[in-house]
Amino acid sequence: MKLLTLLLLWAAAPALPLEIASPDGLVVVRCDMKPAFVYSVLYRGTPILLESSLGLVVEGVGPMGPGYTIDNVQQSEHSGSWRPVYGERSVIPENYHEAVVTLKSAARRLDIVIRAYNEGAAIRYVLPQQPDLEDFVITSEQTEFRIPVATRAWETHGAQQPFENVWVKDIRANCERPLTLEYPDGKYAALVEAGVRNYPRMLFSPVKGKPWTLVSELSSGPTPGPTTDPADVRPSNERASKPYAWGTTPFSTPWRAVIVGDRAGDLLERNYLLLNLNEPSKLADTSWIKPGKVIREVTLSTKGGKEAIDFARQRNLQYIEYDAGWYGHEYDNASEATGVHIDPLRKQSDPAYIGLDLPEVIRYGKEKGIGVILYINQRVIEKQRSVILPLYEQWGVKGVKFGFVNVGSQYWTKWLYDGVELAAQHHLMVDIHDEHRPTGLSRTYPNLVTQEGIAGNETMPTPDHNATVPFTRFLAGAADYTICYYVDRIKTTRAQQLALAAIYYSPWQFMYWYDRPSDYHGEPEVEFFDHVPTVWDETRVIDGQIGRYITVARRSGNDWFVGTITNGIGRRVDVPLTFLPAGHKFQAHIYENGRGREKDVKISTREVDSKSVIVAGLPAAGGQAIWLEDTRR
Repeated sequence: MKLLTLLLLWAAAPALPLEIASPDGLVVVRCDMKPAFVYSVLYRGTPILLESSLGLVVEGVGPMGPGYTIDNVQQSEHSGSWRPVYGERSVIPENYHEAVVTLKSAARRLDIVIRAYNEGAAIRYVLPQQPDLEDFVITSEQTEFRIPVATRAWETHGAQQPFENVWVKDIRANCERPLTLEYPDGKYAALVEAGVRNYPRMLFSPVKGKPWTLVSELSSGPTPGPTTDPADVRPSNERASKPYAWGTTPFSTPWRAVIVGDRAGDLLERNYLLLNLNEPSKLADTSWIKPGKVIREVTLSTKGGKEAIDFARQRNLQYIEYDAGWYGHEYDNASEATGVHIDPLRKQSDPAYIGLDLPEVIRYGKEKGIGVILYINQRVIEKQRSVILPLYEQWGVKGVKFGFVNVGSQYWTKWLYDGVELAAQHHLMVDIHDEHRPTGLSRTYPNLVTQEGIAGNETMPTPDHNATVPFTRFLAGAADYTICYYVDRIKTTRAQQLALAAIYYSPWQFMYWYDRPSDYHGEPEVEFFDHVPTVWDETRVIDGQIGRYITVARRSGNDWFVGTITNGIGRRVDVPLTFLPAGHKFQAHIYENGRGREKDVKISTREVDSKSVIVAGLPAAGGQAIWLEDTRR
């Protein structure tokens, strides 16, 4: 495919009200001064955001925006597309119309950048360089989101918590993002943030005296402690823990954006808007970045590692991972990760599984074509980041999993992404666990392959939760849900776990989180895990209702993989195969709930084409996975 990028610039007189329409004309952002600068967003003529005010509060300056006048408007448009290193689609369209509105007072200037995409709209602030404002501290951001009455939202507090469907007017302070909205007329939208690199995390809080209105709430974070890492320079004041942003001008804030859709599934299909609001890749060479499927090694031993490698090779996985405990007790400040020191609480009683020769496991994995990933948590990263990351590159480790990271404040946001950047310098892929949620920076640093920020199988979520997160958490990007198969504690059928591998996107997909190779006893249905990829050329949401059910179809090469799941209510879902190329035959391998339901999986095959419909008869917590194999091979 030929990629085209077109950039046009023109200046306009500062006429009000100002309208910026998307290239297809369906998304319109309107701006005006009343007397604060306000904006609104419409989709197909329906209000998505009503007139909402914008502004920053800067230390020593006060509010910037309210009471200012419009000095200049510069408009431009961009048309093109780009190819990610990996993703949910192989080509990403990037088309928008932009206006940069310069506001001024007697002594200050503030630019507001507004973009209208076919997929939604985005706004950010730019502090231009100006006299007496080389250094600044933003003490609060006053970006409001006034939402039409009778709109419902999926609220959560904490990145690993369940979601609750509420009226927008009832949302409590510090609500997580993305925030998915359902409008009275049946349209959908999601409030997101994008491009957070050196700025506090944004949450949403209600505005006192303004029902149905939310405001951006900048986050605080833990106060940094002492460090032995010479490369880690700590702030000399208390800013690091406060909900402040600071820097030098010129300075651009992250984007505040809204994704829009006629269906709930449109939001997931258009979630690449977050990637478009980030800078292109800063990595000249990305050939070493290899997504794939992972099994966690749970014995912390040489024997267990080799067994996991053999299982990975047999079942078409690409990695094994040593999780917490290989370098000592992860909550012990004395632990250090320059060598193997098995956590005494995790040592095995079976003599065959005592002792970990990590270099030997890495060597054996290389011989078998299987990579090794190592877990390291916040305590160790703070102390030893500049030492252990180059060391792991020398060892031949393929990637690292950051655990229990600090999030919230600008300091910890920058600290975390500095770690991702340092890992890239040492050819290490990264998985960030616990409270971190993405904002699209995997475009800029594609070695950040996935992250948690989701109530995954470690929390044993309900099937209702599983049917909610594709429309909420996954709008932000890849999520490491840690699929399980053999463990009995999961609250879904095994068929649903199979289907999740097609529905949930994570370039590193942990397929057997609580499982050992010895748990496998020839179950034929796990061949779906063998064949399903972790990255895609095309993604379609066929049908779905938030918290109830979803069907997702994804293409890799010529083959398609389809997943359908339901919540705690059984239902019949028709899966039309209209996305297949007309006139081509496919062999459908269907994996669905058997008579035993919880553990039994029935396998069937049939020839299908674009006119076929496959019926998913789902019991409560059930699922159906389909591998559509192109028979033209």
